[in-house]
Amino acid sequence: MCLALPARVVELLDGDMAVVAFDTVKKRISLALVEDVAVGDFVLVHVGYALHKVSPEEAARTLEMMVEAGVLQDEIEELSA
Repeated sequence: MCLALPARVVELLDGDMAVVAFDTVKKRISLALVEDVAVGDFVLVHVGYALHKVSPEEAARTLEMMVEAGVLQDEIEELSA
């Protein structure tokens, strides 16, 4: 299964790139589709691209629903592979 996951931006890089954190996993992603992203913002990430910014509350709700559905750990494990 492939889902868009909320992640917190932890570092901005050159060329519309950033590092985001999914729990303890960090990944380099593209910000090419989203404007005005800053460190600390939450974005929805799908296949290496931020799709749009989300509020911290929306990110928390989404992660909570994913945990309840039992899919979050599988997605995090796929990202760390």
